[in-house]
Amino acid sequence: MKAIELKSIGKLELVEKEKPRPKKDEVLVKIKACGICGSDLPRVYQNGTYHFPTVIGHEFAGKVVELGENVDQKLLNQRVAVFPILPCFHCRSCLSGDYAQCDNYRYFGSRNDGGFEEYLAVPVFNLVPLTDNISYEEGAMIEPATVAQHAIQKSGLKLGNNVVVYGAGPIGIMVARWAKLAGANHIALFDIDNDAINFAQKLGFTNTFFNDGQNNLENIQQAFGGELADIVVEATGNTHSFNNCVQSITKFGTIVLLGNPHSDMTLKRATYDQLMRKEGKIISVYNDVYKRYPTDEWSTTRNALDSKELKVHDLITQRVAIDEVTDLFEHIHNKEIFSCKSMMVIQHKG
Repeated sequence: MKAIELKSIGKLELVEKEKPRPKKDEVLVKIKACGICGSDLPRVYQNGTYHFPTVIGHEFAGKVVELGENVDQKLLNQRVAVFPILPCFHCRSCLSGDYAQCDNYRYFGSRNDGGFEEYLAVPVFNLVPLTDNISYEEGAMIEPATVAQHAIQKSGLKLGNNVVVYGAGPIGIMVARWAKLAGANHIALFDIDNDAINFAQKLGFTNTFFNDGQNNLENIQQAFGGELADIVVEATGNTHSFNNCVQSITKFGTIVLLGNPHSDMTLKRATYDQLMRKEGKIISVYNDVYKRYPTDEWSTTRNALDSKELKVHDLITQRVAIDEVTDLFEHIHNKEIFSCKSMMVIQHKG
């Protein structure tokens, strides 16, 4: 079978490898779609994975084509998305159902081979069944959409709140969409990429502005009828945006840290003082909630896609075959194309 392996930092290769066989409590998934996450770029070009070679990719969906021992026959031919965290099930976090906080986790696409290949053995625990209303491409978007949902869930958003999102990439746009579904009044997005700003505006987010740090407050107050934001989501991991978040919140407002930092984050003394005087609250989020009673954010996302309440398909800007994935990474890395969400799509028969 074909796979995209990271051989070393900056060296992605299309390779042939043996198709895996599912073990006990596993199934073999025929991959149909796998998305490129923003975190995949530094993983490929800067930081590497935990070992080489590694098949990258953690946003994927496919079809169950083979069952391992002790697996329900009803799962055969089931269309599925895949929760990418492989928890230990024994640590304190796992025992409380907080699998994203597992002390000994593995992860598809960084610690374990991931979705940029034709077949992958996946534990039954990690399968999220798809309805007929959800395409494989939408299924591959469940992971980032649920990360975005988790940020809004943790924010404590109340009906009528005003929300600012720093970062108008796929996560930022989906955060804005979840905020709207949760009853936000006004929503504004900021970015430093004009292509991203134009893309978000075309999707209907007319209050998307250039993050210059000079006119942010004026733009927010103009969009919000003179008010500031009750909730600000930082989805870039950028110091510049982090400082702007503090300026953007109203008194007693909440800042949600969602973006992965690219370097050390610093907070200006004046900004720190402003945060204290506003009695602002900072919370952090990581991944999402999966199969924890009574909350399962993955099921919430799946159900929102099934009902068409949540839209993600329009975020996909590129679709390529597996043979073209390495070139696509290079084009995105070199900023030769604008990419909101790029997707590998495999046209298997059946």
